[in-house]
Amino acid sequence: MNVEPRIQAKLLDLAAVDTELSRIAHRRRTLPEQEEVQRLESDRVARKDAAVAVEIILDDLDRDIKKLEGEVDAVRQREERDRKLLQSGTVGAKQLTELEHELGSLERRQSILEDELLEVMERREASQSDYEHAGAQLSQIDDALIDASRRRDDAAADLDAAEQRCVSDRAALEPEFPADLLAIYDRQRSAGGAGAALLQARRCGACRIEIDRGEISRIAKADPETLIRCPECNAIMVRTKESGL
Repeated sequence: MNVEPRIQAKLLDLAAVDTELSRIAHRRRTLPEQEEVQRLESDRVARKDAAVAVEIILDDLDRDIKKLEGEVDAVRQREERDRKLLQSGTVGAKQLTELEHELGSLERRQSILEDELLEVMERREASQSDYEHAGAQLSQIDDALIDASRRRDDAAADLDAAEQRCVSDRAALEPEFPADLLAIYDRQRSAGGAGAALLQARRCGACRIEIDRGEISRIAKADPETLIRCPECNAIMVRTKESGL
């Protein structure tokens, strides 16, 4: 295929635009700001789960406290009733002995229940501290997530603007190339390589492979309008004064 050297040289401009588009696409896929957002979102889920777990513990402890307080109150009421009965002087000797025995049991039971209640309340106080700490960490992560999301959005907006400029530049360049040349170029790019690159100092600018002397000799003798392809990567090699031919 024959193409004017001036048009072939323009392929380098098109390749530069496409290289920048590829760089933008890669940057978008590996955006550090997005990775930071994902990390913080993962941390937030973990912290939220931790806070919920402590909240469940607090609910259980509150139920235990309510139950123990009810039991302590019931023992106190029973003890108060027995003491009033004991002080009334209306009970017989046998009932008096039974009441005194029951009062002793109630006092021991109350002491045990109050110790259990104190232990549970101490555990609740520690869990409440853990819950407040988890809440503070969650708030910190929320603030960091807001900031990271803003930076991610700003970076994405910059990439969108850069991509739009490249798309516009490419659209302006495309009409300068014959349709069949552009098809060859685009087909080469879709294969995963550069569509065109500069032949410089016997090296293909796309794959960086050095061309052997025999091939370089053939290229040097070729008509300037002849479209030259790299024997290694098949990219269009554009010849200029820098090609060393």
